[in-house]
Amino acid sequence: MGILSRASYVIRSKLNALLNRAEDPTESLDYSYEQMRDELQDVKQGIADLTTQKKRLEIQKRKLDENVEKHNRQAREAVQQDRDDLARKALEKKKSKMAQIEELEGQIAKLNHTQDQLVEKKNKLQNRIEEFRTRKETMKARYEAAEASSRVSEAMTGVGDEMEDVSRSIERAEERTEEMEARAEAMDELEETGAFEDALSDKDSIDRELESLSTDSEVDAELETLKGELGKGGSASDDVDASTDEEIDEELADIESEIDTDDLEADVADDAEAEEEVDVELEESEVDADEPRN
Repeated sequence: MGILSRASYVIRSKLNALLNRAEDPTESLDYSYEQMRDELQDVKQGIADLTTQKKRLEIQKRKLDENVEKHNRQAREAVQQDRDDLARKALEKKKSKMAQIEELEGQIAKLNHTQDQLVEKKNKLQNRIEEFRTRKETMKARYEAAEASSRVSEAMTGVGDEMEDVSRSIERAEERTEEMEARAEAMDELEETGAFEDALSDKDSIDRELESLSTDSEVDAELETLKGELGKGGSASDDVDASTDEEIDEELADIESEIDTDDLEADVADDAEAEEEVDVELEESEVDADEPRN
């Protein structure tokens, strides 16, 4: 097999495969049915044309029959008038017309035979078309049912082309969602670690460390001031190194108890003063009430 023949074979195979995939059986059946109906219409048209030709020959035969009768009358009249020459001519015309009639009868007989054959073929073709139409509708119903069943099966199993697209869309959506979730978690983690503040700040690590030391110094100074106000001498650094956590807790508890005692005494004194003021006001109101009676 040569290169050109192989190439031609491959091309025909590819085209045949494409046509098989593109072919719709229901459309093919409908097209075949229309073709058969067109053929039937052509047969009917042929029968009509043949019948028309036959009718023309029959009309021509009737005219020849009339001419034969006319020539008979002419021959009789010529004989009655002793005109044998005219009678002979009339009979000759009659004979010519009889020959034409005989030829027409043969043609009409052939046309009748052909017409009968065409009518028979037309009836057979019409019966075949009716049978094909019934089979066509049955095959279309079967094909449509099989196609619907196939689509349902593909949808259920997810193996169809459209379902594959849907599956890929779902996979892409899941990947995108996971990516966004991971990004959100990363943003939260960076925000908790202060990475965003570091990124937005102009300070470097040394500046931030010095700022932290300055903040610690300010806290120590404030602690020394507070201790000085409460009569607690010594530097903050020495006290912190000498004291334990328990001692600090005890000192804070003592301070809170002293503050609570002072507040309680102040509240009691305030309550006593308030009661004395109420008693004075009641006595004055009683005196004012007694004066009009006197």
